[in-house]
Amino acid sequence: MRFEDILHNGRLWAVVYDGDMQDILTKTFANWFDPDFLYKFFVRNIKDLDTYFHITDLDRAIYDTMEDAAMLSCLMLDIRPEANLENFFRPLENHRIHEMLLSKEKAKGKRITTHASWLRIYAIRLEKGTYLITGGAIKLTHFMAEREHTLNELKKMEMVRNYLLDNGIIDADGIKNETL
Repeated sequence: MRFEDILHNGRLWAVVYDGDMQDILTKTFANWFDPDFLYKFFVRNIKDLDTYFHITDLDRAIYDTMEDAAMLSCLMLDIRPEANLENFFRPLENHRIHEMLLSKEKAKGKRITTHASWLRIYAIRLEKGTYLITGGAIKLTHFMAEREHTLNELKKMEMVRNYLLDNGIIDADGIKNETL
């Protein structure tokens, strides 16, 4: 496992998992812009799409995903140097009331019309304003543990968090030193 500085300013990082050639953020967005990937995903998950979003038109689901992915990638990758990433990421646990070391966070896509966005980016908060992306998913159910693909994202977050703790990486300086 290694880490890429996505914005080249030490504030937004992404994991490159062993065996992968690209960072997980790039890989996630590539999937969300791939109509074939999205078609297969929505065919496998059509029941959730209908139950939670009342959508059965696969073309609409694909279009909405690609539109949301474009908006989300612009928000994430065009962040001004002075922008506050704390406004972008939220605690993974909706009811968390205190800060914790290497907390699990999420960023949601923004959808203005028709339905809420189902796109999620998952990250570990290294310190205020510094995040490490661990993955992303199309979340169609209320709880992540309800489906294998979102449960895998939870497992990846925990694996990365444990790696960071095991290697004494607990802040922005730690991750910068790890990549030298």
